[in-house]
Amino acid sequence: MRRVVITGLGTVNPLGNDVETSFRRMVAGENGVVPIPNFDTSGYTTHIAAKVQWTPEDHFRAPDLRKLDPFTMWALMATREAQADAGLTLKDASEDERERFGCIIATGIGGITGIEEQFHVLLEKGPRRISPHFIPRIMANAVAGQVAIENGLLGTAFTTSSACASAGHAIGMALRSIQSGESDLVVTGGAESATTPLGLSGFCAAKALSTRNDEPERASRPFDVDRDGFVMGEGCGILLFEELERARARGAKIYAEVKGYASTDDAFHITAPKEDGAGPARAMSRALRDAGVDPTEVDYVNAHGTSTKYNDAIETRAIKTAFGDHARKLAISSTKSMVGHLLGASSAIELVATTMSISQGVVHPTRNLENPDPECDLDYVPREARDLRVRNALSNSLGFGGHNVSICIGQLAD
Repeated sequence: MRRVVITGLGTVNPLGNDVETSFRRMVAGENGVVPIPNFDTSGYTTHIAAKVQWTPEDHFRAPDLRKLDPFTMWALMATREAQADAGLTLKDASEDERERFGCIIATGIGGITGIEEQFHVLLEKGPRRISPHFIPRIMANAVAGQVAIENGLLGTAFTTSSACASAGHAIGMALRSIQSGESDLVVTGGAESATTPLGLSGFCAAKALSTRNDEPERASRPFDVDRDGFVMGEGCGILLFEELERARARGAKIYAEVKGYASTDDAFHITAPKEDGAGPARAMSRALRDAGVDPTEVDYVNAHGTSTKYNDAIETRAIKTAFGDHARKLAISSTKSMVGHLLGASSAIELVATTMSISQGVVHPTRNLENPDPECDLDYVPREARDLRVRNALSNSLGFGGHNVSICIGQLAD
């Protein structure tokens, strides 16, 4: 089976609009959670989110601003960074090459910004004033379609959508596409821009969000006994996957090897995880088997780590089941403690962070872990980053619907 490596990274997220800036801030344990600035939250139980700081006009022409939702714009921006990082200009490759270049990018919710905007137009001005760009702007697969169009990617191209596991499934499909021989290169990851009045309302109604509004910098606190819900985040993570021999032949910089992937389902409840953690434990164990990696060869787990009561305790239980005694030797941290929960894009930004940890030999901390929950008694790298040689790592994602994904990446073995 063909081997797959990561040769390019890109991101737009609440800590920065490029990989270097955002990972440096992650390692420093910085905060991306702020009072929501762009709409009135006085009637909401939650007033805070982790927001992308950007000016759309700096990156897109006026016609594109009408045609593209933010989640698609962020994916385009991050893809530009990833291919530059990889030393490639994808659209300049030959047509024969581009027929084997794929694009598998996820979103959990899609173009909710455009839906809300155009619904107001419908109510205020009537159906004849709806934009002709409405449907192609808001459809979930716009993100993969637009990235493929901008870069001339002629191979397999589609979008996965499975709530918080969306990007994990996209990444897994990208791995399989190259392993099977269908593709030589795949742009993969996820993008989400759901911090809107309606999006926030829905999660508030579900009582899923932190209400620590007076201390936004302390609101996202995975594995802490005082956690009270997750913080909405937004942004994008993009990874460029490439077949190993192709990458070597062109002298590419290789960040890490993508070694294994697995997905399972709890088949239990549409929003609540099953308490025994069996589903995510199976995903982790199967990902390791797929990778041919022994549990004792794993040094780091980038946890789903949402900062909700049930998720953090159940994920801890699942890690113990999957790793046995080795669970207590793992370094584990939650990217969401700084950037919030990027929903369908969370797997992608977290795999970007995990890739950087392998490349740079440092794992970022779990911010705000001040009073560990007795049920969460593993090593979550509290408050300060840690220098660590990471041979192999898992990145976990657990989504509404009972979806569990685990991805194994590690140092390239000769």
